[in-house]
Amino acid sequence: MAGFHDVRFPLAVSFGATGGPQRRTEIVTLGSGREERNQRWAMSRRRYDAGTGVRNRDDLQTVVAFFEERRGRLYGFRYRDPLDNKSCAPSETPAADDQLLGVGDGSTTDFALVKRYGDDFLPYDRPILLPVDGSLLVEVGGVARVEGADFSFVDGVISFFGFATPGFGEAVTAGFLFDVPVRFDTDFLEVNLSRFEAGSIPSIPVVEITP
Repeated sequence: MAGFHDVRFPLAVSFGATGGPQRRTEIVTLGSGREERNQRWAMSRRRYDAGTGVRNRDDLQTVVAFFEERRGRLYGFRYRDPLDNKSCAPSETPAADDQLLGVGDGSTTDFALVKRYGDDFLPYDRPILLPVDGSLLVEVGGVARVEGADFSFVDGVISFFGFATPGFGEAVTAGFLFDVPVRFDTDFLEVNLSRFEAGSIPSIPVVEITP
């Protein structure tokens, strides 16, 4: 990923942050009072404010150093969403059958890593680009596959080696922990040192980098 540093934003700060998914919908009200709604973005985009996670001057210094090394908005980085960072429910441990990635046809070798939201009406498959190292579990037809031996993972895609190509009708599933690719959404951090032993940064806007 261009302009990206493969380093994670301080976990202690991100776990106190606020934020979530954003969508862009255009709404036109007709003369009759009815609405026409148009989806402008095919994918959602996460936004966070990490300022609420800064609790002491050590946190403050860590964030300032991280911001400076990223040169503000210039370079992206990994961010751990405190509420949504697993292929399963927050209280569960990821398992290889958490997410269905597709069904083999005997020739297809590439399967995008996704997390599905919703079931009945219009499920949304969110691309997952940054699984946590060592957390990716993959099965084909209920049989475990090993990264490096059976498949490779690059830019959000699981690519099976020829001999490990999923057979016809075999379900390809995965479980994982994941980070979100983001960048700072400001080139200025307003630091507040209202007390000698404590400090805060009123706002640290962070926005997802969409693939």
